[in-house]
Amino acid sequence: MTDLILHHYDGSPFSEKVRLILGFKGLAWKSVKVPVMLPKPDVVALTGGYRRTPFLQIGADIWCDTALMARVIDALAPKPPLYPHAAGELQHLVAQWADSTLFWTAIPYTMQPAGVAHIFEGAPPEFLKAFGADRAAMTAGMRRITTADASVQLQGYFGWLESQVADGRPFLMGAQPCIADFSVAQSLWYIRRAPPVATILAPFQKLIGWYERVAAFGHGSVEKMTSAEALDIASRATTHVPVKVEPGLGFDAGAAVTVMPTDYAPDPVAGTLVGLTAHEVVIERLDERGGLLHVHFPRIGYQVKKVSTETA
Repeated sequence: MTDLILHHYDGSPFSEKVRLILGFKGLAWKSVKVPVMLPKPDVVALTGGYRRTPFLQIGADIWCDTALMARVIDALAPKPPLYPHAAGELQHLVAQWADSTLFWTAIPYTMQPAGVAHIFEGAPPEFLKAFGADRAAMTAGMRRITTADASVQLQGYFGWLESQVADGRPFLMGAQPCIADFSVAQSLWYIRRAPPVATILAPFQKLIGWYERVAAFGHGSVEKMTSAEALDIASRATTHVPVKVEPGLGFDAGAAVTVMPTDYAPDPVAGTLVGLTAHEVVIERLDERGGLLHVHFPRIGYQVKKVSTETA
């Protein structure tokens, strides 16, 4: 199997989700650290403009969004399963809720002054100002909840999750871990990075025990790699993962399209449509440093749009 290359940074919650999945699978992977904010020239060279963290690379194939990355990792290493049959379809709904609603409640709660002071301890004021401006641009148009509202809502959510494991089950859906565990775990991981605000978890001891079981999977076997090395691997790749455009989905193979998230950081990535299913869209793009790349996105949460050929 060609090397798995994870482009991430230490403090990214969604990166932690993928790192834990790699640990659960017992996989070896290459670690490329990306900047926490723009500019990200090496990221853009590989993704075409997608700026969220993390993304996964195998040769000249790039997978964006952890929902899709998790499926790719599970297909490459099916055992132990990330989507066990016993967990049912509910695991997908819980994972999607955790990746969106729970995440966007945990972030503003943790980023209250006491949390920021701990997470960014020692950071110069210039960095904090630039980071705030970067995230404001990413989330323009989103309405963030207040710290007070986030606190109340988290207590409700944690109560639900505590009840789920109150019967002694080791993981959220039963005896086996599943995608829902890793999607929920990332938000608890982020809150626990700021002990002054992590006290909100104290009443939920069974939930804490569950989180510690998930965290115990670790991160697998990690080897550092530079972004220049990752770009070189992409540029020298001669094949891509087989894909096709399925009929009846509204787009033809070879069409010029853009793909972008529909919730935040809606930066369109342009290319030629080479793959389309009910679950995934793949575009081909040529980069002067990265070579001929296939960039993969999930269908849920993303917009595929034809590029108009009309001239003004």
